[in-house]
Amino acid sequence: MTLAMPIPTLETERLIMRAPREADFEAEAEFFASDASKFVGGPLRPDETWRMVATLLGHWAMRGYGFWGVEEKDTGIYVGHVGLWCPFGWPEPEIGWTLMNNATGKGYATEAAQASRTYAYDALGWETSISLIDPQNAGSKAVAERLGARFESIYEHPKFGTMEVWRHPGPADLVNGGMEAYA
Repeated sequence: MTLAMPIPTLETERLIMRAPREADFEAEAEFFASDASKFVGGPLRPDETWRMVATLLGHWAMRGYGFWGVEEKDTGIYVGHVGLWCPFGWPEPEIGWTLMNNATGKGYATEAAQASRTYAYDALGWETSISLIDPQNAGSKAVAERLGARFESIYEHPKFGTMEVWRHPGPADLVNGGMEAYA
């Protein structure tokens, strides 16, 4: 059986955002085995990480959008997954980011999330988006702020517990002087 599922490739100044691949698993397993993954559902065993990576790909098939595997344009090194997410039970579509330990502090999350948001608004017609962030995850809150998102409310997830809802500016706000107006 062949599943035709076109996943667009996006490019930013420094990154290539492409379909998740089996080759991404090793880096994901290393990251999700570490305490650094505590804000995104980890730590996980390798078999749990395998299912999570497969879920990233399956989300594209079920929703028509999802997380991209992200790599450095110059080196091809895998740096994480960033994209659009709305699994069953989620309050609304989300822009999310998870960077591997080798990729934090370089602005990659902001760069890839901005490209994801532009795709969501321009290609998918989204009028709004959120990011769900663990209250203790200062790094992700800083990314959300750089993207122009603002804290909106608290969401209680049955598995992940208390999460903060950060609301992104809508397409009209971005066109009228938002960050993407200058991209």
